[in-house]
Amino acid sequence: MAVSKLFFVLFLALIITKLTAEASDSETSDDDIDVVFKPGVPDSSLNAELHQLKSKISFLESNIYERIHELQSKDESIKELEQMIQERSTTLTSLQSEIQSLQKKGSLDANEQVAKFHAHAGELQKQVRNLNQDIETQEKKKGELEAKAVLSEDKIKELNLNLESLQRINYDQKARIRRTERALQVAEEELMKAKLEASYTAKELTGVQEAWLPAWLAVHLVHCQSFIVTQWNVRGRPALDVTIEMALKKKAQVERWLEPHVDTFTTKWIPIIKEQWFAFLTNIGPCVESLTVKTIDIYHKSKKSLGSHFVKVQNMMEPHIQETKKFTKPYIDQVSMLMKPHVDKAHVVLKPYTKKVLRTYRKFTKTFIMYHRQVQATIRQTLKDHELTKPLATDQIVWLMAYLVMALPLIFLFEMASGTFRKKPKKHARTSHTSHTRRRTKRTHPKE
Repeated sequence: MAVSKLFFVLFLALIITKLTAEASDSETSDDDIDVVFKPGVPDSSLNAELHQLKSKISFLESNIYERIHELQSKDESIKELEQMIQERSTTLTSLQSEIQSLQKKGSLDANEQVAKFHAHAGELQKQVRNLNQDIETQEKKKGELEAKAVLSEDKIKELNLNLESLQRINYDQKARIRRTERALQVAEEELMKAKLEASYTAKELTGVQEAWLPAWLAVHLVHCQSFIVTQWNVRGRPALDVTIEMALKKKAQVERWLEPHVDTFTTKWIPIIKEQWFAFLTNIGPCVESLTVKTIDIYHKSKKSLGSHFVKVQNMMEPHIQETKKFTKPYIDQVSMLMKPHVDKAHVVLKPYTKKVLRTYRKFTKTFIMYHRQVQATIRQTLKDHELTKPLATDQIVWLMAYLVMALPLIFLFEMASGTFRKKPKKHARTSHTSHTRRRTKRTHPKE
């Protein structure tokens, strides 16, 4: 309230100073008017100045009236404010008296209320602490849940990607299944056609075979096939199993017998052999180089010297070769004309068997080449592992050794099979009753 009173007092002081300044201005304007009506000045200029001064006076009077009106309104507002101030001051005094009375009355209960408030505040602080702890635990749980949610979103994305890929794979598989079903249908149709053609060709082949082969030969072939199969099942297969078992036993015995010898060989003999081998290589190296140079020179010289002789021999033999061709051509044509129908029949008869033979031959060659390469790789690696055998690890030697390694078991099996199936010669029993027709006569020395 004191601030508002000061504000109003300053506002009134400013208004009063402004009014005094305007009164002084009006006095100076009157003085100017008096000065203007001096003698010796022309009338036109005086009239103009008078007109200007009158307009100024009228303008100033209007401003004064407006300011007076504003002052009156402000005075009324000041009076109203003073009444409000008085009313407020009375209310303040009444309130202060009531507060003093209440302070006198409530001084006794204040301590109890303060104690209650302190106890309540302690409980509230405990509750606040509990709530803070609960909030922290909930925030931790919230963070864990957010992390789990992020992980679950990532898993959902991965699962969606996997689902899309599986759907694509399923679609591709369905398309492939449809294609395979169509191909199967086509293959079944082709099989039916091939079966019909095979039955037709079988009939033709039986007719051709009956016409080409005599009946006794066909019966003999069937008998031979059945005899070979029975002999293999009765003698060959058990003999092969027995030989394999014996070979495995012998292999185990040889390995046991060779273990100490191999150890002694690796510890004692290999270093000596290495030294001797390196000494041999160092001694024989220049000899081998000179020998290779000499052989290359001899080869080039012999090629140059024998080339002319080969050309001469070829020129001498060419007319004789042409004459022999001319002489033998009609006979060759006759033989080919005679053999052509038989060859065609044999080709027709052997055509279904040749396909199977070619397929089996291709499979055998592929497997043989694959195993041969594997054996070459192992042999090359074993040769390179040892210093003694490193110079022998060339392509030609490795190729030949691989062929030998693969051919030795076949030769061994062939020898075993031939030994089992071959008829043993009958041994003649030596008896005392054998008649010796031709006996040597004893030499007798003549008596002297």
